[in-house]
Amino acid sequence: MTGSWSGPPVAVVGIGADGWDGLGRAAREAIATAEVLFGSARQISLVPERDSVGERVVWPSPLVPALPGLFERYAGARVCVLASGDPMFYGIGVTLARLLGAEALRVLPQPSSVSLACARLGWGVAETPVISVVGRALETVIPELVDGRRVLVLSADEHTPGRLAELLGRNGFGNSAVTVLEQLGGPAEHVEAGIAEQWQRPAGDPLNIVAIECVADPDHLRATRLPGLPDELFTGDGQLTKHEVRALTLTALAPAPGELLWDIGGGSGSIAIEWCRTHPTCRAITFERLEHRRKQIADNAAALGVPNIVVRGEAAAELRQTAASQSSAPDAIFIGGGLTQPGLFETCWAQLRQGGRLVVNAVTAESESLLLSWAAAHGGTLRKFQIYRAEPLGSFTTWRPQLPVTQLSVVKLHRANPQNEVHE
Repeated sequence: MTGSWSGPPVAVVGIGADGWDGLGRAAREAIATAEVLFGSARQISLVPERDSVGERVVWPSPLVPALPGLFERYAGARVCVLASGDPMFYGIGVTLARLLGAEALRVLPQPSSVSLACARLGWGVAETPVISVVGRALETVIPELVDGRRVLVLSADEHTPGRLAELLGRNGFGNSAVTVLEQLGGPAEHVEAGIAEQWQRPAGDPLNIVAIECVADPDHLRATRLPGLPDELFTGDGQLTKHEVRALTLTALAPAPGELLWDIGGGSGSIAIEWCRTHPTCRAITFERLEHRRKQIADNAAALGVPNIVVRGEAAAELRQTAASQSSAPDAIFIGGGLTQPGLFETCWAQLRQGGRLVVNAVTAESESLLLSWAAAHGGTLRKFQIYRAEPLGSFTTWRPQLPVTQLSVVKLHRANPQNEVHE
């Protein structure tokens, strides 16, 4: 339906907790002259009956699937949509722009809850990360937690602050200061503050935003968005790319915002998890043949704040059933297991998008010989890593070698002579 709206521009009006009194002249006129007024029950209740003559339509649930039908039903009408604060900040305005096209909208924003919260707290808006847990897992907050950092969380409901305090305590941030700001900008505005591990306040108003001043427990393992998390943060049966090699592997995969990774032979899920932690919009599908490992991948992903990783079965079987389209083709593929399966590399190579990166790690002589053959056919860069870790030997210290890892890193490009595809 994108770009098919034939009526007057749809007015998307931001309305704050101060309701009608907080609206400017243009916003009031857009509401008053609308033939149809869309919004949540709470938003519509903020508009006095005398100031709106059009039909009032409360959003159905679920909303997004119903939108095309709603706008087809009222095609050609003067439509006004009510939104909370700034419609283009985690709001309905973004969804409507995708559905109808930006040219079909006339957006009249109010200050967002983030702007109001920062104004109350004295925080810089541009310097403050914002995480929405509206329709999203609470665990997505975890990657943003860093000692000394200030974070704002858009709450799903009145229970979010208490659940968030518990999450902070479980993840080594129990001493963090938590401030709950309710009904910002309205007559019922209220602020409550406390320490996460001591939080006992009952659920308050569902319209709230939570400010966190992060204080890390110095004894808790440090986990940032940079690749190379401590191995101890991953549970499982030991099938794990160790953190030194993992950091080098993620560097070769080169994740960028919004990109999709296929992780072949997921094990504990460490590569897919670290890929997704680099940016909130990064996505990953991991393939693992063993059921108990698929469960441990899901558990690790949730514990480390990226619960939306897709976990599937054995790669060879799954990929036979899935033909990648242009939109679903991966931006990068990591093969860490199943290298000797006939046709696996060729299938992955065929489904990788042009310009995509493929990285393969091998620890056996048989797998290494395959990497040499693939490099001869497709180019790329071969590396070999040998990591040593210091360990006690009686009363002394010795260097204990880890298994050496051979790595092939190659970019898929159109070249007349594949032998010349050297990309690093």
